[in-house]
Amino acid sequence: MSVVSTAELVAGAAANGTGVAAFNVITLEHAEAIVAGAEAAGRPVILQISENAVKFHHGRLGPIAAATLAVARDATVPCALHLDHVESVELLKQAPQHGFSSVMFDASTMAYADNVAATRSAAEFGHAHGLWVESELGKVGGKNGEAPLSAHAPGARTSPADATDYVAQTGVDGLAVAVGSSHAMTSRDAVLDHDLIAALRTAVEVPLVLHGSSGVGDDELRRAVAGGLAKVNIGTALNIAFTGAVRPILDGDAKLVDPRKYLKPARAAMADTVAAFLTLLG
Repeated sequence: MSVVSTAELVAGAAANGTGVAAFNVITLEHAEAIVAGAEAAGRPVILQISENAVKFHHGRLGPIAAATLAVARDATVPCALHLDHVESVELLKQAPQHGFSSVMFDASTMAYADNVAATRSAAEFGHAHGLWVESELGKVGGKNGEAPLSAHAPGARTSPADATDYVAQTGVDGLAVAVGSSHAMTSRDAVLDHDLIAALRTAVEVPLVLHGSSGVGDDELRRAVAGGLAKVNIGTALNIAFTGAVRPILDGDAKLVDPRKYLKPARAAMADTVAAFLTLLG
């Protein structure tokens, strides 16, 4: 199965009333697990590499992107590559040459006018190079170790009126919205604002994206997808599965030094998590 574009997968999900999941790649084992889980579920998938992951790899996008693309090319299900939470314009400009069909440009920490200007520029570059461009309006908390936002904190929710204006001014292809989820949650008890999701779905024509989905329970996710969220980002859930598999193995054998002995079950645990989310969203 050839690598496909993010635009194709998101459009298909939106048209079918389903959600396509985008899973974060940190290591090669993450990429292998995401594809294995997608194949087990028989579902398409987006493999996404964040700017933070690139920083982990010494600031070099090429090697982890090449490895992820190679895994995707061998998959038996449709796979797309997405560059996520990009704040660096320099990194944005590397996306086309490394096999990405989409990028999420993140100017959400800026003042509204600055966010619009920076995102419009990013969208213009992306469209000139064949990229589907996502951005964020509102604030999904929990990124880079920050505390999750209260539901009542200023800027913690995306305004439908602002969303209409923002999409029109920036020309983005997908909009990540703040509706009650938070990055880096290790419990699945986030409660989403479904009335707001409905209002946002009416306010803009572009597909809506949910970040911080690892902290959202099954019923909430099903309802959110039915309400119009077409792309669902999942990262922390894979790391919970990975670490949960590794920890007892190392605790149980102080002499173990071969990483294959714990990376193999960690990869399998992540694959099971991917398959479960994809089955849920489909």
